[in-house]
Amino acid sequence: VQLQASGGGLVQPGGSLRLSCAASGVIRSVNVMGWYRQAPGNQRELVATILFNGLVTYADSVKGRFTISRDNAKNTVYLQMNSLKAADTAVYYCKHSQLGNDYWGQGTQVTVSS
Repeated sequence: VQLQASGGGLVQPGGSLRLSCAASGVIRSVNVMGWYRQAPGNQRELVATILFNGLVTYADSVKGRFTISRDNAKNTVYLQMNSLKAADTAVYYCKHSQLGNDYWGQGTQVTVSS
């Protein structure tokens, strides 16, 4: 499974960005896709996950601001990020999990700064 993430960039505080991550290869119908992020000097942390059936989880720090969604026909997961804060600055990684295996995308930089 290969993952291609896109949509990062520079945005002002309070702004919005939408990340996308497309999976290719042998994709099983039962899977989990998610977004993680890693800021300089910090460990990689969970942002949000979404199961194949649409069940979602969010980190407390992004609840009410970020929305994860997916298009199973396109094997693509999205992360709509609103009301961005400086603390959201990080490299964002998508992950795809199936059959006990994890696959990571290459990461996309999100910088929130005025």
